[in-house]
Amino acid sequence: MKVTEHIAQAKGETLFSFEIIPPIKGRSIQELYDNIDPLMEFNPPFVDVTTSREEYVYIDRDGLLDKKLTRMRPGTVGICASIKHKYEVDTIPHVLCGGFTKEETEYLLVDCHYLGIDNVMALRGDAMKEEKYFEPTAGGHTYASDLVTQIRNLNTGQYLHEVIETDNCSDFCIGVAGYPEKHMEAPSMQTDLKWLKRKVELGAHYIVTQMFFDNQKFFDFVKAAREIGIDVPIIPGIKPIAVKRHLQLLPQVFRIDLPQDLIDAVEQCRDNKAVRQVGIEWAIAQSKELKEAGVPVLHYYSMGKSDNIREIARAVF
Repeated sequence: MKVTEHIAQAKGETLFSFEIIPPIKGRSIQELYDNIDPLMEFNPPFVDVTTSREEYVYIDRDGLLDKKLTRMRPGTVGICASIKHKYEVDTIPHVLCGGFTKEETEYLLVDCHYLGIDNVMALRGDAMKEEKYFEPTAGGHTYASDLVTQIRNLNTGQYLHEVIETDNCSDFCIGVAGYPEKHMEAPSMQTDLKWLKRKVELGAHYIVTQMFFDNQKFFDFVKAAREIGIDVPIIPGIKPIAVKRHLQLLPQVFRIDLPQDLIDAVEQCRDNKAVRQVGIEWAIAQSKELKEAGVPVLHYYSMGKSDNIREIARAVF
């Protein structure tokens, strides 16, 4: 079932969803199941599975370092199929511009169609670790809007190199990212919203936001989006702070601001156990206010761990 259909069927009730990352190569998928199991009591209608960029590794070959390109967390589509089968829940693979050619993207989408996956999240993706700025893959897309167009075209039988008349077209529900504090590369919020609207005009059906810690920024973002004609569901993304280092790491990586009250509370913690509790309590307060405001879904970035998400969900749902 499509995300938009789940939202429509909820008839105004706020749904619970979460996002996981594939395990590192060589790790068992059981570890993933162990973190998903505790969250299923909250009846998530769908689960997102991220896709990792490729990265360089250096292999020692007789004293010489051999530079190789690899993916440390492959298996997004396979994990989606496995979770869909095991838990009977819809899964949403993240489809990236970075690291994939247009042909590879088409093959991935065809696989998703065969597996009965109804939703995909279309993202540009981040720059590689060795890059200061995002560089498109040779033969791949530069912008998420281009990726949205390819997915929309496939939904109408338009493949990259031919148009196929068929009654068995894909019908993907397309999600895209939104940034309550604007994308780090956008020169202004107005410009960022303009490009978000463009993604919707090209075929995106819903928006999931980047994490934020000040709900007012989300409310302002939604108001501004509605004022320029963006009318698709906007789902807030929530991440609980878990370690003290997040005070520096999250603003640096995601270009977001943290409220001073949250900063003060974390700085007063003696250890990361206490920080984790502060993060849980802050996310609970955020979630309750957002739920009261009638958001369609509360989407949690679990990063492969479920204990704090479970505590939050128990207090909110």
